[in-house]
Amino acid sequence: MDTTWAADLARRWERDWNSRDLDALLAHVADDVVFTSPVAARVVPGSDGVVRGKDALRAYWARGLELLPGLRFEVVQVFAGVATVVIAYRNQDGGLVSEVLELEDGLVVRGHGTYLV
Repeated sequence: MDTTWAADLARRWERDWNSRDLDALLAHVADDVVFTSPVAARVVPGSDGVVRGKDALRAYWARGLELLPGLRFEVVQVFAGVATVVIAYRNQDGGLVSEVLELEDGLVVRGHGTYLV
């Protein structure tokens, strides 16, 4: 993993969330992406927290933006692995959250929203 590329991905991720630009966010995601999140378990009925495919992820994120009009993220740290980027950030409520993004050919194939306990 190129650390400059990982840092740039995190900057774009923050910018695109804060501008509420779903098309830009989804441009980094594979069509067959699998995303897990405890929030998805609450927002997407019957998902058990697992969202499969880009179209379903778009619907989940759009619903999240609708439910949280004040959504705002601030990246605080970025971690790069072999084919993984972790973006640690604070959300609009000050909560510490991490997105664990697994990549293939520069696209997110698996993502995991994780929350501080």
